[in-house]
Amino acid sequence: MSSTPTRIAHKRSYLMCRPEHFTVSYSINPWMEPSNPTDTAKAVAQWQTLYDAYVALGHDVHLIDPIDGLPDMVYTANGGFIINGTAYGVKFRVDERQGEAQPFMDWFAQYGYDVVPPVEVNEGEGDFLLVGDTILAGTGFRSDGTSHGELATIFDREVVSLTLTDPRFYHLDTAIAVLDPIQGEGGVDHANIAYLPLAFDAASRAILEERYPDAILVSEADGDVFGLNSASDGYNVFISPRAKGFEAQLRERGYNPVLIDLSELLLGGGGIKCCTLELRGRS
Repeated sequence: MSSTPTRIAHKRSYLMCRPEHFTVSYSINPWMEPSNPTDTAKAVAQWQTLYDAYVALGHDVHLIDPIDGLPDMVYTANGGFIINGTAYGVKFRVDERQGEAQPFMDWFAQYGYDVVPPVEVNEGEGDFLLVGDTILAGTGFRSDGTSHGELATIFDREVVSLTLTDPRFYHLDTAIAVLDPIQGEGGVDHANIAYLPLAFDAASRAILEERYPDAILVSEADGDVFGLNSASDGYNVFISPRAKGFEAQLRERGYNPVLIDLSELLLGGGGIKCCTLELRGRS
């Protein structure tokens, strides 16, 4: 049996949005129930814990201003998809979130990114995950499959389409966690993932099994608490404290789980990764 590989943390740059206007006043996914009371102050406090954890571990965190009337802006992962300083904007499927698209593109432009306005419906890094040099792209509930072609043209990278089938896991980042987000030395792709098999159709499961034979397969119980909606720097993996099985699996593989409770924000159908958009600068 091979030994557990040494994991190395890599400095990341993230965009976040303080949930000052967080509430659940509409339902656009199975997690949102407007009749359930939400606590904005608790949401802010939990979010702050995540922010502080990133900063304490040496990551850069930038902020976009929250806008009253757009409570889901806290889920910045849906604000765009960025590689090497090019920012592909979003075009939300649901009416309730369409007002977020322009503020994010304005922020990208203000901070020097090359903004590409979208033609096709897509919801950013919620459905697009960079794994090594490959982009995994989700469809089935939010982002149109036609956006995958647009994505490939913009970034000139391989795009692998995956179909989500369970409405609980309506974005790709709720069913896949990228554990080793960058390519290894010498161009060798050592990137790996964890995923929830039951969230995908049979064809997508076959693709994942072939491409990532060493992937961590996560249980439905851990998926149900958004255990896979996590962020990783290659060593530290920020996950829900309720994903006990996934926590143990990560430790067995040599990762360091960092437990962050975002239970209040889960009421809106989002977790750690939803609140974290990676800013990949110019090469």
